[in-house]
Amino acid sequence: MELTYYQRFLPHILGAGESYFITFRLAGSLPREVVLRLMEERELLRKSAAASPATQPREGFFSTFDGVLDRSDHGPCYLCGAAESAIVKAALHYADGPGYELLAYCVMPNHVHLVVHLPLEIVTPLARTLQRLKSHTARHLNRLRKDNGRVWQRESYDHRIRNARELAATIAYTLNNPVKAGLAADWQQWPHSYWREE
Repeated sequence: MELTYYQRFLPHILGAGESYFITFRLAGSLPREVVLRLMEERELLRKSAAASPATQPREGFFSTFDGVLDRSDHGPCYLCGAAESAIVKAALHYADGPGYELLAYCVMPNHVHLVVHLPLEIVTPLARTLQRLKSHTARHLNRLRKDNGRVWQRESYDHRIRNARELAATIAYTLNNPVKAGLAADWQQWPHSYWREE
């Protein structure tokens, strides 16, 4: 299996034959001071994980980060508009096949959760697929909104899913995000989610 490795603020190791949970958010969706505080918390979690390998720092960091995103009224929160969500959802489905196997997603007002599987025969690295997806949707969202600014935060969060049990829990987490955020009473009421029932 060929792995792609890159790092900005977070390390990314992506490879075929694996399933991934990915989150990307709108640029400016969190104030700088909140991002800095979250990065400090991540560093503390990393240090505690080094002292006690049983802890999982990225998962702890992510749940804090996602909770802040869900409650954020700072910055842009337009992804659930009918036209905006249609652009994002169409792009996620378009990459299903050539870029990944789409298992689930949830489009939230200021971020997107995505669960995918990379078959062994996949040709395009996932990092490249995500770059194309974000570039395509940014161009169309800017055109729709008559804007020309940066749409997406440059770095995405990704997590390799280790087994079938974790995959089921990750899909449930993704679909229930609107319920957790108080946007829907039931995940099936949220019009901006998808789950491949197989």
